[in-house]
Amino acid sequence: MNLVIVESPAKAKTIEGYLGKDYVVRSSYGHVRDLPTKGLSVNLEKDFEPDYQILTDKKKLLTELKSLSKKADMVWLATDEDREGEAISWHLLEALELKEDKTKRIVFHEITKPAILRAIENPRKLNRDLVNAQQARRVLDRIVGFELSPVLWKKVKPSLSAGRVQSVTVRLIVEREKEIDAFTGETYYKVRATFQSQDKKFTADLNKRLKSAEEVEEFLEHCKTATFKIKKVEKKPGKRSPAAPFTTSTLQQEASRKLGYSVNQTMRLAQGLYEAGKITYMRTDSVNLSNTAIEGAQKAILQQYGDEYVNPRKYTTKSSNAQEAHEAIRPTYFERTEVSSDSQEQKLYDLIWKRAIASQMSDAKLLRTTIRIETSGREELFESKGEIITFDGFLAVYLEGSDDESEDDNQSNLPNVSENEVLTREKIEATQRFTNHPPRYTEASLVKKLEELGIGRPSTYAPTISTVQKRGYVVKEDREGHEREYEVFTLIDQDLSSEKKKENTGAERNKLFPTDIGIVVNDFLKDHFEKIMDYHFTANVEEEFDTIARGELEWTKMLHKFYDPFHNDVEETLENSERATGERLLGEDPKSGKPVFARIGRYGPMVQIGEVSDEEKPQFAKLRAGQSIQSIQLDEALELFKLPRPVGQFEDEDVVASIGRFGPFLRHKGAFYNLGETDPLEVEINEAIEIIKAKREKDAKAIIHKFEHDPPVTVLEGRYGPYIKIGKDNHKIPKDKKAEDLTLEECLEIAKNAPPKKARKSKKR
Repeated sequence: MNLVIVESPAKAKTIEGYLGKDYVVRSSYGHVRDLPTKGLSVNLEKDFEPDYQILTDKKKLLTELKSLSKKADMVWLATDEDREGEAISWHLLEALELKEDKTKRIVFHEITKPAILRAIENPRKLNRDLVNAQQARRVLDRIVGFELSPVLWKKVKPSLSAGRVQSVTVRLIVEREKEIDAFTGETYYKVRATFQSQDKKFTADLNKRLKSAEEVEEFLEHCKTATFKIKKVEKKPGKRSPAAPFTTSTLQQEASRKLGYSVNQTMRLAQGLYEAGKITYMRTDSVNLSNTAIEGAQKAILQQYGDEYVNPRKYTTKSSNAQEAHEAIRPTYFERTEVSSDSQEQKLYDLIWKRAIASQMSDAKLLRTTIRIETSGREELFESKGEIITFDGFLAVYLEGSDDESEDDNQSNLPNVSENEVLTREKIEATQRFTNHPPRYTEASLVKKLEELGIGRPSTYAPTISTVQKRGYVVKEDREGHEREYEVFTLIDQDLSSEKKKENTGAERNKLFPTDIGIVVNDFLKDHFEKIMDYHFTANVEEEFDTIARGELEWTKMLHKFYDPFHNDVEETLENSERATGERLLGEDPKSGKPVFARIGRYGPMVQIGEVSDEEKPQFAKLRAGQSIQSIQLDEALELFKLPRPVGQFEDEDVVASIGRFGPFLRHKGAFYNLGETDPLEVEINEAIEIIKAKREKDAKAIIHKFEHDPPVTVLEGRYGPYIKIGKDNHKIPKDKKAEDLTLEECLEIAKNAPPKKARKSKKR
């Protein structure tokens, strides 16, 4: 009997169908050992020896796998082909105590029958260099997180955490936001004319931006009596070539642009397609396609489009650091166009299929035309550009998306004009435009930037971008724009007019914004841990991991070189640095004359009236949703001190609106009611009563039993199942008891036998 161990049950199911009855395929469900979540778990005195522990939820699974491995004639470790997969195989080898002579390592880039059988015929030994590269990353990231996080707890705010790659990623987003804040926009006028030729009407743009309304008026006055004629017509054949097949990075970018998927969502769907045998491995830096793939693509193109559309190409990977450079992401079988009943999976597969097919198709042929028009008595020219596709080639299948939000002024159908032909001026319009600040990052453009800088690798993009959002350093959201006035001058015949128009500008969709805490943490780390926050240093670390993977550097030596200066920085910062709060002086409180500050407090962004050193205790107020310590103004800050605010009366008791640690709320008869998105400064009594009644109704439905007792005893249906509430204490219901059948005596007995609750540790201030 042969035992094959893979990572996921989906992959196990697919592979089991390809191997005969002599093979048993089982899944490890990912990692079976890791560093424990608590403590450093790395022995700094013993060459950074990691203290790996078997994961609690894998103990039963490992017992089963160990039993099967003892019965097996051969154990085949078939985890993914990258460093992480190699490390999982190594952990299995260690945890299952496998003998090397009875263990073989196999890898494959696609889950197809030929690929699996080929892997079985060509086993190899475990690659310790790849394992060490993964260990180096794991240990280094644990050291950085373990030593940096307490610095942030002490110097910024409790419960914060830091990471090597994540911190640099936040820096990119913070620096872009600071660029935007520092940006000073300029205004200009874009001039567009509509001309009539002997053939047809067409538009042309002035090849110079006019800076002011006076300049526009002077130019248009001149145009009233000017003649317009064709100065030059240029016609040049051109071509467009298809993009290379997908790598991890380009797939994440394109799925974001075209399908609106987050990088996390893209990787989850791609994983499902890979494990079901539909696409090749989805973590790759390579744009290379195998000969088999090129032949398969050619065959599909011939069948669907014809011989003139076929143009086989070999792409080479530009990156010198390409990790696990096998094949690009492609369909395993090009003849399959429908592979999943899940619409999201199918859309992603469709994208991968089109990109891979297009890469093996002919260039699109174009005719690019530029018409230049002179205005008598002026140097400026009007230009009209057009592009006609004379042969669509790969464009019949696929056109690559772009992050560039600029306008495309190319026209598809220009008139047939000749040099010196005089044109009739129909209309000239000069529209006021504004220069744009640098664009905020989307997940797609952030992945592109990380890849350009050499930060992270295919397996790290998605978790990194998810982590910085989970930690509250970055938010991905839509933001409404604001109304802006602009001016339009129009010349028709001899009539020159102008009018003011309005437009909405600055709206953002799915953009990444740094939070207040993200900005404060970033600035603090930049000030005190310059090396960790340096883009080049982070990229160099990735190169060192690659060097370890090639067997050219000992992983513990790399860690020694990093650790000593880093640890010294930690000690120095803890000892000598000031607390970071991002404090901004907003002005003076008109009532008390005391200074008003915005800063990060123990529970997040807040405003404060008065100094901590004052005899009288300062007043504090939490910021509302959408407010930031970076931009809040004095009048907005003072509004926050109007809370708690009496809303009115209900059932002869006051209803009070306020904002607390967990957001805005109402207080009535000693009970609290979450306000959600409702503004505590604007909520009216009728709306407040509705919120109170709705919560009471919901709570009533949650009551399973209510017993008269002192203190009261209630059995409730909670978020995680039924529980017992006695006074202010909650108690779990044992699995052998049914909530509906409980008596008062049983509830009291359960509470009496409940394990004592762990006391919260109080820190001395």
